[in-house]
Amino acid sequence: MTREPSPDTDPPARAADLRLASEWLARHDLTDAHPTPLLAGRLAVRRRARLAAQIILAVLIIASALTAASTFGGLPSYRPLPLLALTGLVAGMLLAQSLLDRWVRRVDQRAGAALSRRVAHPIQPGWRAVLGRPYAVFAVATFAGAMALAGSALAVPDPTVRQLAVVLLIGLLGVTAITAMQLRHLLRFPVVAQDEESLTADVIMRVEDARELTMPSVQWSLPMVLLFGIAPGWWSVAAVAYLILSLAAFVALHARMPPSATVARRVMMV
Repeated sequence: MTREPSPDTDPPARAADLRLASEWLARHDLTDAHPTPLLAGRLAVRRRARLAAQIILAVLIIASALTAASTFGGLPSYRPLPLLALTGLVAGMLLAQSLLDRWVRRVDQRAGAALSRRVAHPIQPGWRAVLGRPYAVFAVATFAGAMALAGSALAVPDPTVRQLAVVLLIGLLGVTAITAMQLRHLLRFPVVAQDEESLTADVIMRVEDARELTMPSVQWSLPMVLLFGIAPGWWSVAAVAYLILSLAAFVALHARMPPSATVARRVMMV
């Protein structure tokens, strides 16, 4: 059973975060570890950053749909201004994601500076340990499938479909850049740990964050929102097949791959 935090060492203001940290430790079978303020603070900032990142992706989907509606909603002429606005919005989202990553990194740096001691030889897991080859292959495959749908729509003679495909391409490239930025942050920021337990927790957080990045929500939703029912029938069939196959692969991947705690312990053993 997870040990409760000591009331004389943990600030009352962090009681809720400490309780959530205790539950997080129990879910990952780290029952001998204490829910320290260090872990509680790092988990709390990651929850908020993850929520903000999801909002950024939702804004991207909505903005792409609005761009398609305002630019090509039955109008005979092509207007590039909404496309330029969407491109500028994507650039702004990249900046927002960069600021989010910097915020998380700054919290980790403050936490590391406050440690009384640190592990003597901290590990720095690479992409094979943090993400893993199966998840990397899945992420590349879903991106390639979505780009193939956008490219095939560009080859359709209908100018409306081609113009909507441009919106789709901008959205896909934007979410790919955001994901790459987040993954780079995961792989480059230093480990913050003072003992073996906190080091294991650090690796678990990295693995969880990396797996969260492979969720292709935008790759699944944007083609259906922008082009389904507008593009030719063969394209709609291909889009549905892509959605079903990638969803089945996603479910199988999560069912077959070991939990993040198991991956972290393997990294520690190596």
